[in-house]
Amino acid sequence: MNETRHTNESARVLDTVVIGGGQAGLAIGYHLARQRRDLLILDAHERVGDAWRLRWDSLRLFTPAKYDGLPGLPFPGDRLAFPTKDELADYLESYAIRFGLPVLTGVRVDRVRRDGDRFLIEASDRRWTARNVVIATGGHQVPRVPGLAERIGASVLQLHSSEYRNPEQLRPGPVLVVGMGNSGAEIALDVSRTHATTIAGTPSGELPVRHGRAAARFVLPVVRFAGLHVLTLGTPVGRRALPKLAAGAAPLIRTKRADLDAAGVARVGRVVDVRHGKPVTAEGTALDVANVIWCTGYRDDLTWLELPAFDEDGTLRQERGVVDGVPGLYAIGQDFMYAVTSATLPGACRDAAYLARRMRARPAVPSTTGAARDETTAARAA
Repeated sequence: MNETRHTNESARVLDTVVIGGGQAGLAIGYHLARQRRDLLILDAHERVGDAWRLRWDSLRLFTPAKYDGLPGLPFPGDRLAFPTKDELADYLESYAIRFGLPVLTGVRVDRVRRDGDRFLIEASDRRWTARNVVIATGGHQVPRVPGLAERIGASVLQLHSSEYRNPEQLRPGPVLVVGMGNSGAEIALDVSRTHATTIAGTPSGELPVRHGRAAARFVLPVVRFAGLHVLTLGTPVGRRALPKLAAGAAPLIRTKRADLDAAGVARVGRVVDVRHGKPVTAEGTALDVANVIWCTGYRDDLTWLELPAFDEDGTLRQERGVVDGVPGLYAIGQDFMYAVTSATLPGACRDAAYLARRMRARPAVPSTTGAARDETTAARAA
Protein backbone atom coordinates (compact mmCIF):
# COMPACT_ATOMS: atom_id res chain seq x y z
CA MET A 1 0.00 0.00 0.00
CA ASN A 2 2.74 2.45 0.94
CA GLU A 3 4.63 1.72 -2.26
CA THR A 4 1.57 2.48 -4.40
CA ARG A 5 0.92 5.73 -2.55
CA HIS A 6 4.52 6.84 -2.98
CA THR A 7 4.46 6.02 -6.68
CA ASN A 8 1.34 8.14 -7.10
CA GLU A 9 3.03 11.03 -5.29
CA SER A 10 5.86 11.04 -7.82
CA ALA A 11 3.57 10.65 -10.84
CA ARG A 12 1.35 13.59 -9.92
CA VAL A 13 2.78 16.97 -10.91
CA LEU A 14 2.12 19.61 -8.25
CA ASP A 15 2.22 23.29 -9.03
CA THR A 16 4.29 24.24 -5.95
CA VAL A 17 6.00 22.49 -3.07
CA VAL A 18 6.90 24.73 -0.13
CA ILE A 19 9.69 23.28 2.01
CA GLY A 20 9.20 24.51 5.57
CA GLY A 21 5.91 24.98 7.42
CA GLY A 22 6.84 27.81 9.79
CA GLN A 23 5.52 31.35 9.55
CA ALA A 24 7.19 32.05 6.19
CA GLY A 25 5.96 28.81 4.61
CA LEU A 26 2.41 29.34 5.87
CA ALA A 27 2.36 32.96 4.70
CA ILE A 28 3.38 32.11 1.13
CA GLY A 29 1.08 29.08 1.27
CA TYR A 30 -1.87 31.35 2.08
CA HIS A 31 -1.26 33.49 -1.01
CA LEU A 32 -0.65 30.52 -3.33
CA ALA A 33 -3.79 28.79 -2.07
CA ARG A 34 -5.76 31.94 -2.93
CA GLN A 35 -4.33 31.64 -6.44
CA ARG A 36 -5.84 28.12 -6.44
CA ARG A 37 -2.50 26.46 -7.10
CA ASP A 38 -2.02 22.75 -6.50
CA LEU A 39 0.12 23.18 -3.40
CA LEU A 40 1.87 21.05 -0.78
CA ILE A 41 3.81 22.31 2.27
CA LEU A 42 6.39 19.91 3.74
CA ASP A 43 7.65 20.36 7.30
CA ALA A 44 10.22 18.30 9.21
CA HIS A 45 8.55 18.77 12.60
CA GLU A 46 5.79 16.58 13.97
CA ARG A 47 3.39 19.50 14.49
CA VAL A 48 2.96 22.86 12.83
CA GLY A 49 4.56 25.39 15.16
CA ASP A 50 7.13 23.03 16.68
CA ALA A 51 10.02 25.22 15.52
CA TRP A 52 8.78 27.64 18.20
CA ARG A 53 7.25 25.13 20.59
CA LEU A 54 10.59 23.37 21.09
CA ARG A 55 12.55 26.47 22.12
CA TRP A 56 13.28 27.48 25.73
CA ASP A 57 10.29 27.76 28.04
CA SER A 58 10.48 31.45 29.00
CA LEU A 59 10.90 32.74 25.43
CA ARG A 60 8.62 35.57 24.32
CA LEU A 61 8.49 37.43 21.03
CA PHE A 62 10.11 40.84 20.73
CA THR A 63 7.22 42.11 18.59
CA PRO A 64 3.78 42.82 20.08
CA ALA A 65 0.76 40.79 19.02
CA LYS A 66 -0.46 43.54 16.68
CA TYR A 67 2.53 42.73 14.40
CA ASP A 68 2.51 38.95 14.80
CA GLY A 69 -0.43 37.89 12.66
CA LEU A 70 -0.12 36.20 9.26
CA PRO A 71 -2.16 37.25 6.20
CA GLY A 72 -5.89 37.02 6.75
CA LEU A 73 -5.85 36.32 10.50
CA PRO A 74 -4.78 38.85 13.19
CA PHE A 75 -3.01 37.44 16.22
CA PRO A 76 -5.63 37.06 19.00
CA GLY A 77 -5.67 38.81 22.34
CA ASP A 78 -4.05 41.94 23.73
CA ARG A 79 -2.48 43.82 20.81
CA LEU A 80 0.29 45.31 22.99
CA ALA A 81 1.22 42.02 24.69
CA PHE A 82 4.28 40.01 23.66
CA PRO A 83 3.18 36.42 22.92
CA THR A 84 4.96 33.44 24.39
CA LYS A 85 6.60 30.98 22.04
CA ASP A 86 3.82 28.45 22.78
CA GLU A 87 1.11 30.99 21.98
CA LEU A 88 2.75 31.66 18.63
CA ALA A 89 3.18 27.93 17.95
CA ASP A 90 -0.51 27.30 18.64
CA TYR A 91 -1.48 30.27 16.48
CA LEU A 92 0.52 28.87 13.54
CA GLU A 93 -1.13 25.48 13.95
CA SER A 94 -4.61 27.00 14.08
CA TYR A 95 -3.76 29.20 11.08
CA ALA A 96 -2.94 26.18 8.92
CA ILE A 97 -6.22 24.56 9.96
CA ARG A 98 -8.28 27.75 9.52
CA PHE A 99 -7.24 28.17 5.88
CA GLY A 100 -7.03 24.47 5.06
CA LEU A 101 -3.37 24.70 4.10
CA PRO A 102 -2.05 21.30 2.95
CA VAL A 103 0.82 20.83 5.42
CA LEU A 104 2.45 17.41 5.57
CA THR A 105 4.43 17.16 8.82
CA GLY A 106 7.22 14.79 9.83
CA VAL A 107 8.82 15.03 6.39
CA ARG A 108 12.49 16.02 6.19
CA VAL A 109 13.53 16.74 2.62
CA ASP A 110 16.77 15.03 1.65
CA ARG A 111 17.20 16.26 -1.90
CA VAL A 112 15.79 18.65 -4.49
CA ARG A 113 16.98 18.34 -8.07
CA ARG A 114 15.90 19.12 -11.60
CA ASP A 115 13.91 16.60 -13.60
CA GLY A 116 13.63 18.25 -17.02
CA ASP A 117 11.71 21.48 -16.54
CA ARG A 118 10.33 20.29 -13.19
CA PHE A 119 11.70 19.68 -9.70
CA LEU A 120 11.97 16.31 -8.00
CA ILE A 121 11.68 16.54 -4.20
CA GLU A 122 12.91 13.50 -2.28
CA ALA A 123 12.36 12.64 1.40
CA SER A 124 13.48 9.15 2.46
CA ASP A 125 11.49 6.82 0.17
CA ARG A 126 8.96 9.48 -0.87
CA ARG A 127 9.00 11.61 -4.02
CA TRP A 128 7.07 14.61 -5.28
CA THR A 129 7.26 16.40 -8.62
CA ALA A 130 6.52 20.12 -8.88
CA ARG A 131 6.83 23.02 -11.28
CA ASN A 132 7.84 25.42 -8.48
CA VAL A 133 9.71 25.05 -5.20
CA VAL A 134 9.78 27.60 -2.37
CA ILE A 135 12.55 27.25 0.22
CA ALA A 136 11.02 28.37 3.53
CA THR A 137 13.31 26.59 6.00
CA GLY A 138 14.46 29.85 7.59
CA GLY A 139 17.89 30.72 8.89
CA HIS A 140 17.95 28.57 12.07
CA GLN A 141 18.88 25.23 10.54
CA VAL A 142 22.11 23.80 11.98
CA PRO A 143 23.37 24.83 15.44
CA ARG A 144 26.83 26.40 15.33
CA VAL A 145 29.23 25.32 18.09
CA PRO A 146 32.96 26.15 18.06
CA GLY A 147 35.40 23.30 17.60
CA LEU A 148 36.98 23.87 21.01
CA ALA A 149 33.78 22.50 22.59
CA GLU A 150 35.11 19.01 21.85
CA ARG A 151 38.00 19.61 24.26
CA ILE A 152 35.85 20.56 27.24
CA GLY A 153 35.82 17.82 29.87
CA ALA A 154 33.08 15.21 30.08
CA SER A 155 32.17 16.43 33.57
CA VAL A 156 30.79 19.63 32.01
CA LEU A 157 27.27 19.46 30.56
CA GLN A 158 27.11 21.23 27.19
CA LEU A 159 23.93 22.39 25.46
CA HIS A 160 23.31 24.57 22.44
CA SER A 161 20.59 27.17 22.87
CA SER A 162 18.41 25.05 20.55
CA GLU A 163 18.54 22.27 23.18
CA TYR A 164 18.02 24.44 26.26
CA ARG A 165 14.51 24.48 27.77
CA ASN A 166 14.85 25.49 31.43
CA PRO A 167 17.34 25.41 34.35
CA GLU A 168 16.10 21.98 35.47
CA GLN A 169 18.15 20.43 32.66
CA LEU A 170 21.39 21.67 34.19
CA ARG A 171 23.77 20.01 36.60
CA PRO A 172 24.38 21.54 40.03
CA GLY A 173 27.11 24.15 39.89
CA PRO A 174 28.06 27.25 37.91
CA VAL A 175 26.85 27.91 34.37
CA LEU A 176 28.72 29.58 31.51
CA VAL A 177 26.60 31.08 28.74
CA VAL A 178 28.69 31.71 25.63
CA GLY A 179 27.36 34.48 23.41
CA MET A 180 26.26 38.00 24.26
CA GLY A 181 23.41 38.28 21.78
CA ASN A 182 19.71 38.29 22.60
CA SER A 183 19.48 34.52 23.11
CA GLY A 184 22.53 34.50 25.35
CA ALA A 185 21.33 37.44 27.45
CA GLU A 186 17.83 36.01 27.92
CA ILE A 187 19.03 32.51 28.73
CA ALA A 188 21.67 33.85 31.15
CA LEU A 189 18.98 35.82 32.98
CA ASP A 190 16.74 32.74 33.08
CA VAL A 191 19.52 30.49 34.43
CA SER A 192 20.73 33.06 36.99
CA ARG A 193 17.59 32.49 39.09
CA THR A 194 18.85 29.04 40.11
CA HIS A 195 22.58 28.90 39.25
CA ALA A 196 25.64 31.08 39.56
CA THR A 197 25.97 32.36 36.00
CA THR A 198 28.68 33.88 33.83
CA ILE A 199 28.16 35.18 30.29
CA ALA A 200 31.02 35.36 27.81
CA GLY A 201 31.19 37.54 24.74
CA THR A 202 31.56 41.01 23.34
CA PRO A 203 28.66 43.28 24.33
CA SER A 204 26.61 44.61 21.45
CA GLY A 205 24.41 47.68 21.28
CA GLU A 206 21.07 47.94 23.02
CA LEU A 207 17.59 49.18 22.20
CA PRO A 208 17.78 52.70 23.66
CA VAL A 209 14.44 52.39 25.50
CA ARG A 210 12.97 49.84 27.89
CA HIS A 211 11.20 47.06 26.03
CA GLY A 212 7.54 46.66 26.99
CA ARG A 213 4.05 48.00 26.42
CA ALA A 214 5.10 51.63 26.14
CA ALA A 215 7.70 50.70 23.53
CA ALA A 216 5.08 48.64 21.70
CA ARG A 217 2.86 51.69 21.51
CA PHE A 218 5.33 54.45 20.66
CA VAL A 219 8.76 53.09 19.64
CA LEU A 220 8.36 49.72 17.94
CA PRO A 221 6.08 51.14 15.21
CA VAL A 222 8.99 53.37 14.16
CA VAL A 223 11.43 50.44 14.34
CA ARG A 224 9.04 48.31 12.27
CA PHE A 225 8.65 51.00 9.61
CA ALA A 226 12.40 51.42 9.32
CA GLY A 227 12.94 47.66 9.12
CA LEU A 228 10.31 47.16 6.43
CA HIS A 229 10.74 50.27 4.30
CA VAL A 230 14.11 51.93 4.98
CA LEU A 231 16.68 49.23 5.80
CA THR A 232 16.06 47.29 2.59
CA LEU A 233 17.93 46.57 -0.61
CA GLY A 234 15.46 48.89 -2.32
CA THR A 235 16.88 52.06 -0.74
CA PRO A 236 20.37 53.61 -0.93
CA VAL A 237 20.69 53.72 2.86
CA GLY A 238 19.58 50.11 3.11
CA ARG A 239 22.06 48.90 0.49
CA ARG A 240 24.84 50.52 2.50
CA ALA A 241 23.63 49.39 5.91
CA LEU A 242 22.50 45.80 5.34
CA PRO A 243 25.96 44.26 4.73
CA LYS A 244 27.23 45.89 7.93
CA LEU A 245 24.17 44.79 9.91
CA ALA A 246 24.46 41.23 8.59
CA ALA A 247 28.12 41.06 9.64
CA GLY A 248 27.53 42.46 13.14
CA ALA A 249 25.65 41.37 16.23
CA ALA A 250 22.03 42.35 16.71
CA PRO A 251 21.40 44.87 19.51
CA LEU A 252 20.04 43.62 22.81
CA ILE A 253 16.30 44.24 22.80
CA ARG A 254 14.58 43.04 25.98
CA THR A 255 17.39 42.02 28.36
CA LYS A 256 20.02 44.72 28.86
CA ARG A 257 23.50 44.52 30.34
CA ALA A 258 22.18 46.35 33.41
CA ASP A 259 19.59 43.58 33.89
CA LEU A 260 22.33 40.97 33.85
CA ASP A 261 24.38 42.96 36.33
CA ALA A 262 21.38 43.36 38.64
CA ALA A 263 20.78 39.59 38.53
CA GLY A 264 24.38 38.90 39.53
CA VAL A 265 25.47 37.54 36.15
CA ALA A 266 29.23 37.90 35.78
CA ARG A 267 30.53 39.09 32.42
CA VAL A 268 33.80 37.98 30.82
CA GLY A 269 35.45 38.22 27.42
CA ARG A 270 35.23 35.70 24.61
CA VAL A 271 36.01 32.02 25.17
CA VAL A 272 39.09 31.30 23.06
CA ASP A 273 40.65 28.11 24.43
CA VAL A 274 40.31 25.10 26.73
CA ARG A 275 42.73 24.23 29.53
CA HIS A 276 42.49 21.00 31.53
CA GLY A 277 38.96 20.54 30.24
CA LYS A 278 37.80 24.02 31.27
CA PRO A 279 36.88 26.93 28.97
CA VAL A 280 39.43 29.78 28.93
CA THR A 281 38.62 33.43 28.20
CA ALA A 282 40.62 35.88 26.11
CA GLU A 283 41.99 37.28 29.36
CA GLY A 284 43.51 33.86 30.12
CA THR A 285 41.08 32.92 32.90
CA ALA A 286 40.00 29.28 33.14
CA LEU A 287 36.36 29.04 34.20
CA ASP A 288 35.48 26.25 36.62
CA VAL A 289 31.92 25.57 35.52
CA ALA A 290 29.60 22.57 35.53
CA ASN A 291 27.50 23.65 32.53
CA VAL A 292 28.09 25.46 29.24
CA ILE A 293 25.25 26.78 27.08
CA TRP A 294 26.38 27.72 23.58
CA CYS A 295 24.35 30.69 22.34
CA THR A 296 26.51 30.89 19.24
CA GLY A 297 23.88 30.93 16.55
CA TYR A 298 23.22 28.76 13.54
CA ARG A 299 24.51 28.15 10.06
CA ASP A 300 22.51 27.57 6.91
CA ASP A 301 22.51 24.12 5.35
CA LEU A 302 21.14 23.95 1.85
CA THR A 303 23.42 21.14 0.68
CA TRP A 304 20.31 19.10 -0.11
CA LEU A 305 19.44 21.64 -2.80
CA GLU A 306 21.22 20.08 -5.79
CA LEU A 307 20.69 22.98 -8.15
CA PRO A 308 22.93 25.64 -9.78
CA ALA A 309 21.60 28.28 -7.38
CA PHE A 310 24.67 29.25 -5.37
CA ASP A 311 27.59 31.67 -5.56
CA GLU A 312 31.13 30.39 -5.17
CA ASP A 313 30.97 30.98 -1.40
CA GLY A 314 27.81 28.85 -1.11
CA THR A 315 25.37 31.77 -0.76
CA LEU A 316 21.98 31.26 -2.37
CA ARG A 317 21.92 33.49 -5.43
CA GLN A 318 18.57 35.25 -5.20
CA GLU A 319 17.02 38.68 -5.58
CA ARG A 320 14.21 39.35 -3.18
CA GLY A 321 13.54 35.64 -2.99
CA VAL A 322 13.57 34.95 -6.73
CA VAL A 323 16.36 32.64 -7.93
CA ASP A 324 16.63 33.84 -11.51
CA GLY A 325 19.25 31.23 -12.44
CA VAL A 326 16.78 28.43 -11.68
CA PRO A 327 13.31 29.30 -13.00
CA GLY A 328 10.62 28.21 -10.59
CA LEU A 329 12.86 28.29 -7.49
CA TYR A 330 12.11 30.80 -4.72
CA ALA A 331 13.20 31.47 -1.12
CA ILE A 332 11.64 33.24 1.83
CA GLY A 333 12.23 33.84 5.53
CA GLN A 334 16.03 34.05 5.55
CA ASP A 335 18.03 36.70 7.39
CA PHE A 336 18.64 39.92 5.43
CA MET A 337 17.24 38.40 2.24
CA TYR A 338 15.69 41.71 1.24
CA ALA A 339 15.38 43.74 4.44
CA VAL A 340 16.66 43.71 7.98
CA THR A 341 13.27 42.23 8.93
CA SER A 342 13.22 39.43 6.32
CA ALA A 343 13.41 36.65 8.93
CA THR A 344 10.77 38.19 11.22
CA LEU A 345 7.00 37.76 11.10
CA PRO A 346 6.31 41.22 9.58
CA GLY A 347 9.11 40.79 7.04
CA ALA A 348 8.06 37.29 6.03
CA CYS A 349 4.47 38.44 5.49
CA ARG A 350 5.55 41.32 3.27
CA ASP A 351 7.98 39.10 1.31
CA ALA A 352 5.31 36.41 0.89
CA ALA A 353 2.95 38.86 -0.76
CA TYR A 354 5.72 40.00 -3.10
CA LEU A 355 6.74 36.46 -4.07
CA ALA A 356 3.13 35.50 -4.71
CA ARG A 357 2.81 38.42 -7.11
CA ARG A 358 5.98 37.32 -8.92
CA MET A 359 4.80 33.73 -9.09
CA ARG A 360 1.45 34.81 -10.52
CA ALA A 361 3.28 35.46 -13.78
CA ARG A 362 3.96 31.71 -14.08
CA PRO A 363 0.84 29.80 -15.19
CA ALA A 364 -0.54 27.77 -12.32
CA VAL A 365 -1.41 24.11 -12.09
CA PRO A 366 -4.88 24.43 -10.54
CA SER A 367 -5.78 22.76 -7.27
CA THR A 368 -7.17 19.29 -7.83
CA THR A 369 -10.28 19.41 -5.64
CA GLY A 370 -8.47 19.12 -2.35
CA ALA A 371 -6.11 16.29 -3.33
CA ALA A 372 -3.18 17.76 -1.40
CA ARG A 373 -5.44 18.33 1.62
CA ASP A 374 -6.68 14.75 1.41
CA GLU A 375 -3.08 13.54 1.39
CA THR A 376 -2.20 15.42 4.57
CA THR A 377 -5.38 14.21 6.28
CA ALA A 378 -4.58 10.59 5.37
CA ALA A 379 -1.02 10.99 6.62
CA ARG A 380 -2.19 12.35 9.97
CA ALA A 381 -4.69 9.52 10.33
CA ALA A 382 -1.96 6.96 9.61
